[in-house]
Amino acid sequence: MKNISFLILILISVYGYSQTSNEYQKKVLENTEVDLISSLYGQKGDNAAVTGGIGSEKLSDLASNIIVSIPLNNNDVFSINTTISAYTSASSSNLNPFDYKSNSFNTSNKNTSKESKGGWNANSGASQSITNNPLVNRGPTPWLESTGASRSDIWVNGTFDYSHSSKSRNTIVGGNVSASHEFDYYSFGFGGKLAKLFNQKNTEIDLKGNVYLDTWNPRYPTEIHSYIVANEDLNSGFFSGVTIYDQNRLVMDKNSPDAWKPINTTLVTDKKRNSYSASLSFSQIISKKAQLSLFLDVVQQKGWLSNPMQRVYFGDRPNFYIGNASSIDNYTSKSNTDVFQLADDIERLPHTRLKVPFGARFNYFINEKLALRTYYRYYSDDWGINSHTASIELPFKISDNFTIYPSYRFYTQTAAKYFAPYEQHLSTEKFYTSDYDLSKYNASQIGFGITYTDIFTERKIWKLGLKTVDLKYSNYKRNTGLSAGIVSLGFKFVMN
Repeated sequence: MKNISFLILILISVYGYSQTSNEYQKKVLENTEVDLISSLYGQKGDNAAVTGGIGSEKLSDLASNIIVSIPLNNNDVFSINTTISAYTSASSSNLNPFDYKSNSFNTSNKNTSKESKGGWNANSGASQSITNNPLVNRGPTPWLESTGASRSDIWVNGTFDYSHSSKSRNTIVGGNVSASHEFDYYSFGFGGKLAKLFNQKNTEIDLKGNVYLDTWNPRYPTEIHSYIVANEDLNSGFFSGVTIYDQNRLVMDKNSPDAWKPINTTLVTDKKRNSYSASLSFSQIISKKAQLSLFLDVVQQKGWLSNPMQRVYFGDRPNFYIGNASSIDNYTSKSNTDVFQLADDIERLPHTRLKVPFGARFNYFINEKLALRTYYRYYSDDWGINSHTASIELPFKISDNFTIYPSYRFYTQTAAKYFAPYEQHLSTEKFYTSDYDLSKYNASQIGFGITYTDIFTERKIWKLGLKTVDLKYSNYKRNTGLSAGIVSLGFKFVMN
């Protein structure tokens, strides 16, 4: 997930063309439409996966999305969907927690030899007095973000979609191609769709299939990667001159057979992660006021499904630390601002995963002012997660142009069989993770939105007529302590 800056959106103007016909036929899409959506997301919590299930989950993300839908002729529509997401993450920054700006640890000792790592001197830091000011006593810690390169990134995605409708409008076929990139991950996808309408278009059946061929550019916790690069020698490379302490706050003998080392020196062996999905949906207009939809998805994933950035700590292995030894006893407390525990391993999960969600939507037009939208989904996978999602939205038309829509969503899931909190895994296990996204939890989300609609697009910007403006805010909370908020603003334009 994820410094906030506003992105400049560039509108690309494109013109469709019409095919001539002896018989008039209404276009699937009359004019080119442009959708602009921007959102700002922020979260906080204390169960960061990169630091083994404890530590800051503070994250902020600014995303902008532009969708351009172009009528090629009466029956064909081509769409371009581009998203740019810029995020800053305290959790991801601690991929290398030993990299941060100046503080008392690197200014109190004038030693600038190879003992200093990433602006931090382990030996000088161990002797510093403790204060309650994290800006003064700042060292490697899971509770504050570092300034390493992994603290922020930009995710870019582009999708190209083509859709063809038959003259009767009872059959729709289409396909899509997509690609996305961030600093440690690449994705390429493609898919197709088929929709059939029956019963005077009151009944619709949709079938979709997608394939995503993804590739890791893996990044690892600094201590594990450095240990392997140094040929498992704690007296060279990153560890040269750096003091390591055991759980009794004693200096560790780097030459001892009991010295710290990760239990695995084999990291990502397969950089591929492929996903294959098939979706079937059925939609029925029950009456003038009611509509029901049912859907079923099957998703198969294969490849390296673990996140190599995420640490795991075992309860049956001794603990080792870099930083201020006197802070070891309160390592799991937020008051720890200057010591960091060396990882036992990275997250390891099975190389296959089967996901099967199915559910329903029911919409009801209560009256000219009020409508009801409901949603339910049950999800199950072979990692042991079962979940239920239920939501309700009540759009209320307050005028000819404005509609408000309060919403509520509830979610609950069981834990994956490979999940355990910080230091509750055993080193004898084959698979393990401390990622709280795979834990047992409940979550609720309350939202409120307002939409402005101008069906005649009387307000114009250049050649673009403004059709809708949508503003929404949602507040999200888990019973694990994670909380988040997101505000989004969207515009739909029609090109005249």
